[in-house]
Amino acid sequence: MEGKETVFVVSDSVGETADLVVKAVATQFNGGFVEVKRNAFVADFADIDDVLVMAKDVPSIIAYTIVIPSLKEYLDKRAEEEGLATVDLLNPLMTAFSKTFNKNPKNQPKLMRQLDDSYFRKIEAIEFAVKYDDGRDPRGLLRADIVLIGVSRTSKTPLSMYLAHKGFKVANVPLVPEVAPPEELYQIPRSRCVGLIISPDKLNSIRKERLKNLGLTSEANYASFERILEELEYAEKIMKRIGCPVINVSNKAIEETADSILKILKR
Repeated sequence: MEGKETVFVVSDSVGETADLVVKAVATQFNGGFVEVKRNAFVADFADIDDVLVMAKDVPSIIAYTIVIPSLKEYLDKRAEEEGLATVDLLNPLMTAFSKTFNKNPKNQPKLMRQLDDSYFRKIEAIEFAVKYDDGRDPRGLLRADIVLIGVSRTSKTPLSMYLAHKGFKVANVPLVPEVAPPEELYQIPRSRCVGLIISPDKLNSIRKERLKNLGLTSEANYASFERILEELEYAEKIMKRIGCPVINVSNKAIEETADSILKILKR
């Protein structure tokens, strides 16, 4: 058997796990001497046979992460018949999981990839929510899964972040009588826009507390009933013009409001 020492990484998924483990081990042996060949998304016996043919031609090890029982059994059997060395990188730990935690594995490939995809979607959504918070860049409205609109202190930002952690790209726009809403707000489907309203009393209480925390007098125009009523009336006109669904957040926790928003989206 001639040729460069080779480790064939075989997986019924992407093969990243096995690839990393093999390279980590190889570094303990001055890793540059070994060639790593990844064979991903192995789906049937023919795919395994192809690897075995290549492995017979060089000094080799087959390191695999295969969770489909029939493929694993076939690889073990055929490799033994051909006198090839194999290492199952998952089964010892899966067996320990089963025995210790008394649970059965799903034996489904690509589950790790699904977790990774979910994680990166969440990170992307969080970055989106930060970038397009408080109407900073109207162009984000056209790319958002959800657009929240409402007067100041209707929990737009906390809701945006909460929904972002669930993987939704959320932008929000404050409605202020002196500032016309961006034109993009009228270009998005109304089903993707949600208006947030609140009772004047509740908003007055929240804004007074906000001013107190900032060290300002509670008599400021920001917390006056006259100003609050003006803002709420203006916001209601905008929401009616758009024709979007509206949620009263007066006595709702963030989680409750988010749940209502997601139900609206499903409809």
